[in-house]
Amino acid sequence: QVRLVESGGGLVQAGGSLRLSCEVSGSIVSFNAMNWYRQAPGKQREWVALITITAGGRTNYADSVKGRFTISRDNAKNTMYLQMNSLKAEDTGVYYCNAESSPRYYWGQGTQVTVSS
Repeated sequence: QVRLVESGGGLVQAGGSLRLSCEVSGSIVSFNAMNWYRQAPGKQREWVALITITAGGRTNYADSVKGRFTISRDNAKNTMYLQMNSLKAEDTGVYYCNAESSPRYYWGQGTQVTVSS
């Protein structure tokens, strides 16, 4: 049974930083790619960033976070990260990690990020 566990969320002032972690029970290299999503109150879940596990660790970001967030992974620790800098109030929400092993997808339980303005 694959489990994804997020951590690192919290309350931070605008302009501050947080680093989220997503620990995988099992081997991260069994996935094709991993993603971060977020969901703000009253809004739909939106994609934030992607990193491939194979294919050289290619990354991609939503325009809203490009230049401020960095996604990375440590295969030896079976963990994916999201470094979030220059945080804004609109970054507030529950952040979820997602793992793709086509055709299956796995989700974590989420971690709350609150940015005060």
